[in-house]
Amino acid sequence: MTFAVEASRRLFTKEQSMKNLLVKDWMQTNVISADPQMGMLDAHKLMRERNIRRLPIVKSKGELVGIVTRSDIRKAEPSGATSLNVWEINYLLAKLQLRDIMTKDVIICKPDDTIKTAALKMEAHKIGALPVVNEKNHVVGIITESDIFRVLITWFNEQAGES
Repeated sequence: MTFAVEASRRLFTKEQSMKNLLVKDWMQTNVISADPQMGMLDAHKLMRERNIRRLPIVKSKGELVGIVTRSDIRKAEPSGATSLNVWEINYLLAKLQLRDIMTKDVIICKPDDTIKTAALKMEAHKIGALPVVNEKNHVVGIITESDIFRVLITWFNEQAGES
């Protein structure tokens, strides 16, 4: 993943304290997204191969319309107690599209939001990531709990005089 900030430079100067850090400086910008018509099985494979837990769903022009998580995919799969046979299960799963299982009311943030704002949204909604969208609702990044954790580690290291 590509990060907007290089770890080699000092981040927490007197002018830029932790409370005014911006999402655009810490978000991941190479966001993998999918079309609402993508099959659930294809999305699951993509997420496994790319080792991602969240997949923003975008229209053809890049506008955010939903999000699918690994948890959403697990919930859409039949339980082990089903009476369906393996062929019936595979047939049904092959027909499911992301638009059928995606969360449509996506909690988002903007590039100029503070890290604090993003973290508070994640905590309040008990979610692990926020798609970052521009004024046209196009995905320009994603900020995850791992990115927030990276901010804290960088801050701790700089407070201790480490790089």
